[in-house]
Amino acid sequence: MRQIPSALLVTTALAVALVVPAFETTGSRFGGDRHGDSRPATSPPSDARRGAALRGRGDAPHEDGDGRGHEDGDGDGIRRAPGAAARHLPASSSSPPPGTRGAVPALPAGPCALPGSVTGVSEAAATPPGFVRPTGRVRALTVLIDFPDVRAGISPRERYGEFFPAATRFFRGSSYGMLDYRSTPVLKWFRMSRPLASYRVGRGTSFSPASKNGYYALAKEIVHAVDRTVDFRAYDLVNVLVTPQAGPPATENVWSVTFSGGPLGLKTGDGTHLKNVSFIWSRQTGPSAYRVLNHENAHSFGLPDLYFTDGRADPHPVGHWDPMDVDWGPENDFLGWHKWKLGWLAPDQVDCVHLPGSVTTHRLTAATVPGGTKITVVPVSKHRAYVVEARRAGPLDPTACRPGVLVYRVATDVPSGKGPVRVFDATPKSAGCFQEDPNVRADLTDATYRPGQTFRADGVSVRVLEDHPAAGSTGSTADTFRVRITTLRQH
Repeated sequence: MRQIPSALLVTTALAVALVVPAFETTGSRFGGDRHGDSRPATSPPSDARRGAALRGRGDAPHEDGDGRGHEDGDGDGIRRAPGAAARHLPASSSSPPPGTRGAVPALPAGPCALPGSVTGVSEAAATPPGFVRPTGRVRALTVLIDFPDVRAGISPRERYGEFFPAATRFFRGSSYGMLDYRSTPVLKWFRMSRPLASYRVGRGTSFSPASKNGYYALAKEIVHAVDRTVDFRAYDLVNVLVTPQAGPPATENVWSVTFSGGPLGLKTGDGTHLKNVSFIWSRQTGPSAYRVLNHENAHSFGLPDLYFTDGRADPHPVGHWDPMDVDWGPENDFLGWHKWKLGWLAPDQVDCVHLPGSVTTHRLTAATVPGGTKITVVPVSKHRAYVVEARRAGPLDPTACRPGVLVYRVATDVPSGKGPVRVFDATPKSAGCFQEDPNVRADLTDATYRPGQTFRADGVSVRVLEDHPAAGSTGSTADTFRVRITTLRQH
């Protein structure tokens, strides 16, 4: 991280970054946190064509082969574990993640790495122990369940294929190769012992060892079913893919949830404390519905929900600029602050303007372009900062229809689900520039600031000076933006 001194005009260099998956948590006396379902109770319109195709699938339950473990590494195939009685073990982690040769991941440090004041997941730069560190190789065990009264209508492989290899590729791309996410599935439907309704699972259900119902009861049965063939010590997190017929449609209510950050009060046969577990229900809408898993896994990495959970009419303060607010519809990349928090940015990809009375210039490279400076952080108090980054359309940002500079405020003392991040709209009277998909909050798609525009708040001024295509580029789309940041002598 480069610290920009006071009263100095500085032009900084450029750098690059990519994204990984995430999990959620629920508080319990055993230390785990529960993080809200992957979207607010108010959901976007359904994708009618996708829904019709899914409803057309048959009802008959299937099992796929012997159900032994496979590891989904680079997403190009699956590897069968040898031996009929073999325990499910992922591949060795001796090799570095793809695309990371020479890369040096670093956790946030310095005066712009704001501390937090809330427990569990938050926007604090430092993530507490107990969460998964999403750099290098991260191993996920993925199991599939159905119920006596809601039997799977598709094969285990088909349900697994709704998420992988897409989720793995998303993590690799968003993290710039810093995260090598490996999922090992047990390709078999494990039938729970009771009807779905008897577990009393719904939105907001806890993971309580004191209850005979809820997620603790489901997890206990899952552990019992796979314990003889799975070595839980080999995994960093667990994904539970529920048959999509169970629970309400995602367009009505989302049950997907993660319990992360600490032991959940359940031990496996090999002595492992179960933690960092995500349950994925139903199906999301839109062309990248797999990202509900990336969202949930990100909670296990320590990221909070950005949307409001209080039932307000407009619950999305960030919109399609980060999957921790919206994880349905077209793809969307993580905010640069999140990439820094997760360890995906090198120190020289972050500029820190921490002293009042400064005038500095910065050249920011769009998130979708490798290399360059990714964010400039301007703290205004112990727990608040303005973050500036460049965004334009790319494989993980197809809705970024107005190339420019995104400005948002991060509050590390605001809990998950209470709006800890707010994006500022450079065109507040506009209906947005990406209006072809009902799953996208269109009015924020043109929130970026363009050359000649200035953002002002709390004694901070951010003026966009110019934009440029990347060096050697033959296209006309801007890849880098030069900005001038001015801070008052007293914040």
